[in-house]
Amino acid sequence: MKKMLMISALILGSALPPAYAGSGPIKIVLPEEADLLEPCMATRSNIGRIIMENVSETLTELDVRGKKGVMPRLAEKWEQTQDGSWRFHLRQGVKFSNGTTFDAKDVKHSFDRVMSDKNACESRRYFGGMKINANVVDPYTIDFKADPAQPILPLLMSLVTIVPEETPLAFIREPIGTGPYALKNWTPGQQIVLAARSDYWGAKPQVTEATYLFRADPSVRAAMVKAGEADLSPSISQLDATDPKTDFSYLDSETVYLRLDHNIQPLNDVRVRRALNLAIDRQAFIGTLVPDGAVLATALVPPTTQGWNPDVKVFPYDPEGAKKLLAEAKAAGIKVDTPITLIARTANFPNVTEIMEAVQSQLQEVGFKVDLKFVEVAEHESYYSKPFKEGRGPIIVAAMHDNSKGDPSFTMFFKYASQGTQSGFSDPKVDDLIKRASAAVGDERAKLWSQLIAYLHDDVVADGLLFHMVGFSRVSPRIEFKPTIATNSMLQLSEIGIK
Repeated sequence: MKKMLMISALILGSALPPAYAGSGPIKIVLPEEADLLEPCMATRSNIGRIIMENVSETLTELDVRGKKGVMPRLAEKWEQTQDGSWRFHLRQGVKFSNGTTFDAKDVKHSFDRVMSDKNACESRRYFGGMKINANVVDPYTIDFKADPAQPILPLLMSLVTIVPEETPLAFIREPIGTGPYALKNWTPGQQIVLAARSDYWGAKPQVTEATYLFRADPSVRAAMVKAGEADLSPSISQLDATDPKTDFSYLDSETVYLRLDHNIQPLNDVRVRRALNLAIDRQAFIGTLVPDGAVLATALVPPTTQGWNPDVKVFPYDPEGAKKLLAEAKAAGIKVDTPITLIARTANFPNVTEIMEAVQSQLQEVGFKVDLKFVEVAEHESYYSKPFKEGRGPIIVAAMHDNSKGDPSFTMFFKYASQGTQSGFSDPKVDDLIKRASAAVGDERAKLWSQLIAYLHDDVVADGLLFHMVGFSRVSPRIEFKPTIATNSMLQLSEIGIK
């Protein structure tokens, strides 16, 4: 497993940027404002880009710039014990931004808080299908016992943000963390400001203060960096990426897809779901609304992920075949004429409006009745995650899923298992494959994930997979930064140099 993670990091990353002598404040312009700054929601991209590893740190982190695999953060080292538990040895001399000392009790509380049913922590979804107990051994040692055993538990812990023991279970507005920055100002609708801490346990970053601004239009974000009104926009459109001195492309870890609700007619019929996939001309988007270099998706994980199945083929564009399947379903009594609502997230990614309008048109051309609705982040989540609304009609949720960790376990349970928080169906074979793959190691793990990918795509027709995306960033000449596969979900200020 360690070898696999090292290979994954090698594929995904590049060398760390060199140190620079400068220091000072910067401005970053993002496409979406954070609706929360709750640490246990930092796995959501619009929150994670601001606070993950900046304000709120984790025990471990995956090195995506080098080739070192899972690296220490708040845990200095770890090992698996004879009973299958994982023992983590914690860093000493670390303080939270409120001045309290970090220890094992904070780790246990943070994990128990994530797993509590008294809140809606997003990071909990990555631990579905398993039971984990955290046990404090001494102030700087903690054990995690998982059932079934989790060979990649150290990697999973890179998603659990650590908060002080006294943090309530309810969501908080002002995060307290051990990271190199603390929240200085949050003016909703305008900006968020992080300031560097003088008492941070690690190396002093060059960015002394970061101001986050929010603009939905990618052309506006690109123009702001060009005009010196911002120093970095991690997400601009391909059309605006015209200057090789400031604009950088990168294969990100985001997959655009259509989550289908199998519970309601007509999407409960596999012929209808297959017709939907045949109706979409995915290739026509590449180089037009979707950047050159994007990859047509056959799984919800990118091709660099363990167990990715190269034998699974993209659905062909076959509108006549789609019409035939809809006719067969209608003859069998399926209400294929029922209006379906396509829910999309405003400013989710460049050209999202145009892409979703084109998908709507292609579905309508073969006989689907589709209404398109754009919503903000919080409302989107209400359609995307359980509990689903009672009395709802048929719904397709357009979304982007991020998995930069190199293993499908960060996707499969919460997206596809019967009890998964964002799963639109229930299938015993899927549940069994997820359970066995999650507990397996090495070649057997990869084999089981590969089988699951093929079964979801070819037999279940679980969703409408579209694109593994390519991202574009604009970087001011005054700073040194190169985007990585993790940039859409996490933007560590400590990796930014000032010239």
